[in-house]
Amino acid sequence: MATAYKAGVGDGACLFGPSPDLMVAAMNTTDYETSKACGAYVLVRAANGKSVTVRITNECPLPCAPGQIDLSEQAFAELADLKLGRLPITWSLVSPSTVGTISIRYKTGSSQHWCAIQAIHHRNPISRLEVRGAGGWRQLPRTAYNYFVSADGSGCGGAIRITDIYGERLTVTGLTVRPNVVQPTQVQFARH
Repeated sequence: MATAYKAGVGDGACLFGPSPDLMVAAMNTTDYETSKACGAYVLVRAANGKSVTVRITNECPLPCAPGQIDLSEQAFAELADLKLGRLPITWSLVSPSTVGTISIRYKTGSSQHWCAIQAIHHRNPISRLEVRGAGGWRQLPRTAYNYFVSADGSGCGGAIRITDIYGERLTVTGLTVRPNVVQPTQVQFARH
């Protein structure tokens, strides 16, 4: 089932910031998996044959049911008249070709002693983010607000390794801790 919401600038629980377009959606809590769905691209198909690809930028809490997607009004309008309110749909993950490279953002307040790291514009959902510290690679826990946190500062400002749900690993080097600055990289996950 698809419903619609006013997406504003396209930001949401994933904390990506304003979206370059409003083809965004909020995933139900079950499939959102405490932010694991953030940044995923989803192809939504309506029974009428129309479809739209959206990026997950928000969570749709209860009463959103498992399987349900709350589309931005702009995305819903691509499938049907907004007056319908609810629309039977199916959806699936996709890896779009139109995505540039991944960017990294350190959360406001990050330093060499504590940091939170976010990946942005990734083609596929991220399953883990690691930093390289003195003892090698260390996986960081993911928060409900879509950042990976190094509570003791280990690895802050060093190399970052990102793994997608298909197991592809990308390594990013040369970034410094610059809080709330979107830093571009030269890497992107393969299409699936």
